Amino acid sequence: MKRIRPLKYLLAYTLPALAYLSFHSHGWLTFAPVIEAFVLIPLFEIFLSPSTDNLTEIEEEIIREDPIYDWMIYLIVPLTYLLAFDFFSAIQEPGLSTTDTVGRITAMGMVCGTFGINVGHELGHRKKPFERLLAKLLLLSSFYMHFYIEHNRGHHKNVSTPNDPASSRKGETVFGFWIRSIVYSYLSAWQLEFDRMKKLGKARFSLSNEMFIYQLIQAVVAITIGFAFSWQVLGFYLLSAAMGILLLETVNYIEHYGLQRNEVSAGRYERVMPHHSWNSNHPVGRLMLFELSRHSDHHFLASKKYQILKNYDDAPSMPTGYPGMMVLALFPPLWFRIMHDRIKKLELA
Repeated sequence: MKRIRPLKYLLAYTLPALAYLSFHSHGWLTFAPVIEAFVLIPLFEIFLSPSTDNLTEIEEEIIREDPIYDWMIYLIVPLTYLLAFDFFSAIQEPGLSTTDTVGRITAMGMVCGTFGINVGHELGHRKKPFERLLAKLLLLSSFYMHFYIEHNRGHHKNVSTPNDPASSRKGETVFGFWIRSIVYSYLSAWQLEFDRMKKLGKARFSLSNEMFIYQLIQAVVAITIGFAFSWQVLGFYLLSAAMGILLLETVNYIEHYGLQRNEVSAGRYERVMPHHSWNSNHPVGRLMLFELSRHSDHHFLASKKYQILKNYDDAPSMPTGYPGMMVLALFPPLWFRIMHDRIKKLELA
């Protein structure tokens, strides 16, 4: 039974399978990954009860060291790049309709956001240099490498405070949040590296500045795609990367919406606790995103591997899984009505 347990995460691999189908199909099938993520899964999760079960201490110890769970996400790196190269070819197919083109771009965007950035996020918290390298390669697929700096050294420190651009505020729409989070997270990453260079006694734009290096890498990759395939292909791929980024930022929006840490003294806040992140125990969304929706435990202890994240009874809970909540966020009046009621109940508790 314990050898079968990791296989439940193979559900996440339906996304690349559907992306491949999109790249080699026409019509509505080119939107298969989007339909799965934002139509089928939310509908399933209406009828599936969330699971609050946690592993026992013995199970957690065994599963933490099981290499199968690591390989489940390591394999995503070559798969993401194989799909990208398949996309470069598929988007150039002669006679593509506008629908086919848009469908294939969104399919690649789902890969960039769900695989590239999400799994890059998981590996970016690991300690092994090899795993951190894989994280950067995945973030490169969306040209969002600065996330590695700002998320680990900025977001996890400042989460649920006014200092964090990636924590959404009560009454803020997801559309306004996209702009604020994208712009200020990027600027924050630069500032974090400038501060690090100052401590090291090095020039702001030295080769030790990771942000500077990341921009060079991303520029070289983009130019290479343009020359090797075409500038139009590059443009289409940049649209896919942009979609991946917006998927990430929508997840950021729902994860901490309206939650705040108390300021204990000027500029100092209480420790991050499980009740500072919205949690979701809905099973399909958990598996599709490698347990990202058990976000309360992730912020409580960021070094925890995805397979052993647990539920906290005192963590605020979303009414459904991440895919459904992401769709809900696109309708601000409905989002505010549902989430503000939940926030009010938390404040009265």
